[in-house]
Amino acid sequence: MQRTVLLVDDNREIVELLRLFLVKEGIRIVEAYNGVEAWECIQREKIDLAVLDIMMPEMDGVRLLQLLRTEYKLPVILLSAKNQDDDKIMGLQMGADDFISKPFNPLEVVARIQAMLRRSYDFNASAPPELVQPEDTVNGELRLSHRDCTLHKNGREIPLTAIEYKLLSTLMQSPGRVFTKKQLFEQVWSDHYYEDANTVMVHISRLRDKIEDSPKQPFYIQTIRGLGYKFAKKGDLR
Repeated sequence: MQRTVLLVDDNREIVELLRLFLVKEGIRIVEAYNGVEAWECIQREKIDLAVLDIMMPEMDGVRLLQLLRTEYKLPVILLSAKNQDDDKIMGLQMGADDFISKPFNPLEVVARIQAMLRRSYDFNASAPPELVQPEDTVNGELRLSHRDCTLHKNGREIPLTAIEYKLLSTLMQSPGRVFTKKQLFEQVWSDHYYEDANTVMVHISRLRDKIEDSPKQPFYIQTIRGLGYKFAKKGDLR
């Protein structure tokens, strides 16, 4: 199935460069040059993934991302000329799935887009029958549905992005197992561990905000200092 990627940047040369590389890979492209145009495209088109520049006129990428996350779960990659950790963490906290600094290698951007599309849309469909997951994983007050990738806590639905679903699914299905940040990144992002710990750390923080009664004193997702994270064993759950 052909996927559609929305490219949003006020620099038309960047949009054209990425379009040329992505079209060669059989990906359909929708283009926008500011946040307002992009929001109209998202509402009008069936978008599978969005690549958003942060600094744009009329509506910047951060505001667009906030607006997008109120209604849509599609994967989002942020582009930014800023290469500070604070900017990256802010973008991930707002709901981005990945962050790429400018200047970039277009081949790397294409590879990241392909990996994001693959893990977000093709995981369950391409899994062999013996690896197909059960319909639900239940731990404590949480019920994670693998059929429609939804999470409920005490019957109330909690919206998840594709990355959040994969991360929570990995942890919930192996309660008590300690995962290093490297293991989580390579399993959830389906890529080599090319980043520092910020990407995993910020997504863990976002999950805690969504599922924990007290995110600063997490009950479900526990930090194992010097090692990584684990999900509480069922015997420990209330």
